[in-house]
Order: sequence, then structure tokens, then C-alpha cells
Amino acid sequence: MTQEELFKILVAHCKEYGFIFPSSEIYDGLGAVYDYGQMGVELKNNIKQYWWNAMTRLNENIVGIDSCIFMHPKIWEASGHVGAFNDPLIDNKDSKKRYRADVLIEDFLGKIEEKINKEVQKGRKKFGEGFDEAQFRATNPNVLREQAKYDQVHGRFLKAQQENDFAEYRQIIIDCNIVCPISGTCNWTEVRQFNLMFSTSIGSTSDGASTIYLRPETAQGIFVNYLNVQKTGRMKIPFGIAQIGKAFRNEIVARQFIFRMREFEQMEMQFFIKPGTELEWFKKWKENRMKWHVNLGMGAENYRFHDHEKLAHYANAATDIEFNFPFGFKELEGIHSRTNFDLGNHQKFSGKKIEYFDPEENKSYTPFVVETSIGVDRMVLAVLSHAYKEETLDNGETRVVLSIPAPLAPVKAAVLPLVKKDGLPELAQKIMDDLKYDFNCQYEEKDSIGKRYRRQDAIGTPFCITVDHDSLNDGCVTIRHRDSMEQARVKIEDLRSIIDKEVNLNNLLRNL
Repeated sequence: MTQEELFKILVAHCKEYGFIFPSSEIYDGLGAVYDYGQMGVELKNNIKQYWWNAMTRLNENIVGIDSCIFMHPKIWEASGHVGAFNDPLIDNKDSKKRYRADVLIEDFLGKIEEKINKEVQKGRKKFGEGFDEAQFRATNPNVLREQAKYDQVHGRFLKAQQENDFAEYRQIIIDCNIVCPISGTCNWTEVRQFNLMFSTSIGSTSDGASTIYLRPETAQGIFVNYLNVQKTGRMKIPFGIAQIGKAFRNEIVARQFIFRMREFEQMEMQFFIKPGTELEWFKKWKENRMKWHVNLGMGAENYRFHDHEKLAHYANAATDIEFNFPFGFKELEGIHSRTNFDLGNHQKFSGKKIEYFDPEENKSYTPFVVETSIGVDRMVLAVLSHAYKEETLDNGETRVVLSIPAPLAPVKAAVLPLVKKDGLPELAQKIMDDLKYDFNCQYEEKDSIGKRYRRQDAIGTPFCITVDHDSLNDGCVTIRHRDSMEQARVKIEDLRSIIDKEVNLNNLLRNL
């Protein structure tokens, strides 16, 4: 099974088991907009709680806010979004489909990388333990040929990005014979700018209405509240402001399920620091954020840093934490040294003084900022894509299991009476009523116990608790572990501590 086929199965699984639905589906849906179902919203909330607590509880100098989606339109002029928040748009004249020119080139480069990696894997298989990857990459003619092609195209692409040269974008696409996946032709229009912000009107009448924007990021809500938080919280530099909230971007090509959507959620933290210390803090936050990800136990090999070669207009350093999705390594989180661009511009456009008086330096200055920004939806996709497994059991049967990190699992335990009679449902319901104050639990009595186990595996429930006839006499139940499928007989009064040991979010936080 290819990774593409596996990804399609995962998308179908998400719908079948109540994680993610196409939005407005009964009206044939709305492109690149998705709703979270009963399981998806629990997973999403658990991820947000893990991030929020890691930021605001574990750091005494980081606090949270919740700013509005609607903001004064001048904010987006000051931030540069009105003038510079554009993607390079290109259309195929035959299919009438629209694409991002930079993404077409990035995908082309990704295919070359894939070819190189396949050659390396062949070499590893051929030479076994004595395989020297560095030497192989430096001498193998197929690798050298593909690497030369990659370097040549990548060099042109980087130069075009830095110079914002749209004509060169198109020329690279033509020279590389990058075709439209729908029409299969290279009949492209010129590349042009496309602003990503959604606009709407605010006001009581059409004549008196003003144009405002749905925010394309949550960061600006933090910057314009910098003085309010700093003064009311008596915050001393260095300190941070965290926020979780919705953002909106009119993406040209929204694709890969919930990886790139038009309405999405961000978890952002802006860390305000003394000018001149930003690169030191940038390094610290890189390490901090990578540790947060790896701490989930999804494999350190599935993460990597990707330093930006083209920096945004506001940054002097930037990197992405990329995750190995089914469609390759892609951005999961960004860490940026934003200098004092944002606060400086808001000071200029608003006419309000936005500075910090440093008692140690005995002077005022505009703080610099290091930002960490992660997409909640991408994080959900990372967890689900890593967790999805199809296993063949010893008896020849197969099962689908979501091995979601236990503290993030939507349902922590399922309480299952063996049969629907003889007082077993009553005892199971009593256990359910006792546990539900501490954990999100499910009570289920329909179908055979084996089928119920499979359903719970498919939604990622770490524990299944089976109440049988012996439970009425000995006060014990059978607890089944999701990943190992091992079963153990335990006392009912011990259930809370057994479950808590595995699913308590604080256990994750203590490892940071």
C-alpha cells in the first residue's frame, strides 16, 4: 500500500469514526473547510490543553490572552498584510485550475529528493551493514545526476523568491516541464499576486460600512495588546503572551485534507526580549519546542528542523519544525525571530508609544520578539497519521488501531458489561459514573465483546474495562490495554490510579 493510498484510508477513517467531517456535506460541501466530530473535538482540545499548560503553567513569565477575530483595518496595514500578504498565483489554460507557482516548484523538487532517497535505500539494501551513505551520495552516478538537477532548480527558485520575480517562477515551471495534474499540459498563464485575506464589511448601513478583514494570523492580536498585558500583569522582560484562536486565509490551493485549510486554528506565543538577545532566545525556543513534540513519543526521527533560506520581511532568523506526514516532511510549527518590526510598526501607525522601560538599563526601548506558531489542525493530522495502524494478529485476523498518545486520546476508557443482563450493566454503569468525573469514558453494551474492542481500538481508546459475572462476587474487572491487547484482572477500586498513570496530561508535562 502506497502512502497516498494509506492517506485516503485515513481520511475515510476520520469520517467513519467521528473525527472529521467535510463541512456542509449535505449541501455537497465547501472546499477546504472541515468540521470536527465528537472524537475529533476531544483530540483537538487535548492537544490545545497540552500546549497551553506547557506554555502558561510551566513558564511563570508567560501568560495567555484571547483577542478578537475582527480587528481595526489599520492593524493589517501596519503588519504588512495588506501590501505583502500574497501568494504567486498561476492558472492552467486547459484545465482552468489554479495553483500556487511556488508550491508547484516545491513539489517538483520534492520528487527529485524522493528519487535520490530511493537510490540511497537501494544502496543500503545492497551493501547492508557496511553501507556508507555519505560516500554513496558522493559517488553514485544516479544520485549525482539528480542532485545536480535539484541544485540547479533550487538555486533558481531561491533567487526568484528573494527577488519576488514572478516571471522567473513561470520560466522555471516551463523549463522543468511541470504539468497540470488535471490536464497534463504545460499551458500556463503568467504568474500574478493573490492576496490571501478575507474581507467583509462592518457597519449598520451599506453607505456607512467599512471594510475589515478576518485575521490571517493570531499574532497581531498579541502585539496590539502588548502594553495592556505588560502593565496590568506587571510583566518584566523577558516575558511571553500566548494565544489559541481561529485564523482565515483564502488559500489558492487548499489541499491534503486538514493540512491546508481556509479556516484553521493556531497556537502562538510571542516572547518579548531585550534587543541583541534575540538569537540566543531563538535557539532556546527551538530546543524547547522540539522537546515538546518529541515528548509525545511519536519518534524523534519523524521530526526535523528546516531553516528558512528566504526570510520574511520582519525576521532575522526563522526555522520550521517539520513532521513526516504521509505526503512527506512538511511544516508543523514555525519559530521566528521577528525583531521589533511588529511593535515598531504599530507604534508608527497608531501614534501610541509602545516601549518598555528597563529598570536595569535605566532606559526605554521597543522589545524584540521570538515567536513560536503551530497549527492545531496540522497537529491533529500529525497525531492521527502517525497513530493509524492496520495490524495482522496471531490468529490471522486484522484490526485497525489508532495508537494515539494516551493523554491525547479522545476517550480514555470504555466500560463494557460482558452481557446485557444478570446485573452486569448496573455494575458497569456504577463504574462509569465513578470514573467519568476524572476521565472521558464511554459505556457500550451493544454487540459481542470482540466487536466492541475493535471499535474502541479504531477510536484510540487506551483502556477497555470488561465487567463479567465474577465481578459481582470478587469486585474485580478485566482491563485491556489498547496497544499490547494484554488483559489483567484488577480491583475496581484500583481502576482510577491505573488509568490515571497512563492518561494524565500532567505526566507529559513533567517530562518537559
